[in-house]
Amino acid sequence: MIRSPREKLLQGLALAVLLLLAAMAFFGPSGALAWGENLKLLDQRNAHIAQLQEERDELKNRVALLDPRHADPDLVGELLRSNLNVAHPDEVVITVK
Repeated sequence: MIRSPREKLLQGLALAVLLLLAAMAFFGPSGALAWGENLKLLDQRNAHIAQLQEERDELKNRVALLDPRHADPDLVGELLRSNLNVAHPDEVVITVK
């Protein structure tokens, strides 16, 4: 069975394409090597989301405490003193951020 040069070229080209696909499956952006990096990035993003949810919950609580219908008098007094600088000379205003 003698193969023509054209058949050899087509087989070589097919082999090259197959090797390229195999390399992309292993080294590509969604390949086997990138899998661990993607998992690490997912963990980082989940941690960031958890942190943002905690901050959001704190802000929701603060907004609820400042509701005009039933505002927390201690928080209102603290905000007035710290934002308007209306503290007595013997008072110490401690703000937590």
